[in-house]
Amino acid sequence: MSRLDLSSIPVLSGTGYPAPFHEAVDGRTRQALGDSGGLTQFGVNLVELQPGAASSQRHWHSHEDEFVTIISGELVLVTDEGETVMRAGDHAAFPAGRPNGHQLVNRSWGPGVFLVIGSRDKADVVTYADIDMRYEQASNAYLHKDGTPYPKRDA
Repeated sequence: MSRLDLSSIPVLSGTGYPAPFHEAVDGRTRQALGDSGGLTQFGVNLVELQPGAASSQRHWHSHEDEFVTIISGELVLVTDEGETVMRAGDHAAFPAGRPNGHQLVNRSWGPGVFLVIGSRDKADVVTYADIDMRYEQASNAYLHKDGTPYPKRDA
């Protein structure tokens, strides 16, 4: 398969984040373009944020590179260095293993759309910079930073 028909790719919402951390991404939807195209070595998602929504909790990856391209709208990139307004055609890169917590937030009056591309590594651990949480890819588990698991949340 080469060309993807966006209208045939499911629009997904929700998150596995435990309460109350899931609330930050209310208003976020995504289409798993890479999965739909049969990609296995890296993920590609088309993400839409409604006003007030965040892409994620602010985080960084131990083993996965991440790259973002803004497609439309205006989003604010929040990192350890501060905040940067991002518009269509702007890009950001987050190399694996560099502890720079990042997220996109929609503080505008309209939707914002971006493409996110990331490697897939089963050894990846996601550290959330502002909250007591980390995610271990190998066990598919959200944990407190001390290793205590969060209870599973009904989606």
